[in-house]
Amino acid sequence: MTRLSAERSVGFDSMPLCTLEDLTDLPRVGFRGTDSAAYLTARGFDLPDAPNRAMTQADGSHVARLSQTEYLLLGSAQDQGQRIADEEVRWELDHIANYLLPRQDSHAWLQLSGVCISEVMAKLCGVDLRVHAFPPGAVAQTSAARINVIVVNVGAQSVPCFQILFDRASLAYFKDAVLDAMAEFDRASV
Repeated sequence: MTRLSAERSVGFDSMPLCTLEDLTDLPRVGFRGTDSAAYLTARGFDLPDAPNRAMTQADGSHVARLSQTEYLLLGSAQDQGQRIADEEVRWELDHIANYLLPRQDSHAWLQLSGVCISEVMAKLCGVDLRVHAFPPGAVAQTSAARINVIVVNVGAQSVPCFQILFDRASLAYFKDAVLDAMAEFDRASV
C-alpha cells in the first residue's frame, strides 16, 4: 500500500494549482506537560518558541506547538515517519511531567499543496489563511467544513503547503469537502 497518494492534481505550467494527499498512514504523536519542551529538546527536536507555531526539522518532520505545554509531532515522508514512530515507542511514564498523546488513531491527516491552497481553504474555513495573515510556521486550531481542524502552514521552498489534521472518523467526509472546494481550480485534471 502506498502511504502517499495524490487524490487530485491540477496542472498550471510547472507548478500545480492544488494537490491533495492523504498522509493518514504516516506516524504522528503528541506530548503534553510542563516538562515536554525539555524532553523533546533532549530528544533532538527544534521547538517553536510560542504556541500556534510550527518548525520543520532537518529530517523533514514537523513539530507544532499547540499550547504552552502541548506539542504535535508529524512524521516525514522521507523516512516514512520512522523517527516519530520511534519516539512514541521509546516514551515511558516516569516522574517528569511529560505525557504521551497518541494521535495515530484519533487524527486523520491531509496535505494540501499548490498555489491556490488559501483560496481552497477559504471555501471551507472562516480564518484568513492567506500567506500575509498565515505565514509559513503558523498553526491554526479552527473549524473547516463544520469540523475541528488543526492547520499547519509548513510552507515549502517551491510550493505552498498546509498539513491539516482532524478527527479520523471524518476522513471521508472532509476529504470530499476539500476535493469539492478544489473543483473550481480543476482546469486541467490529471
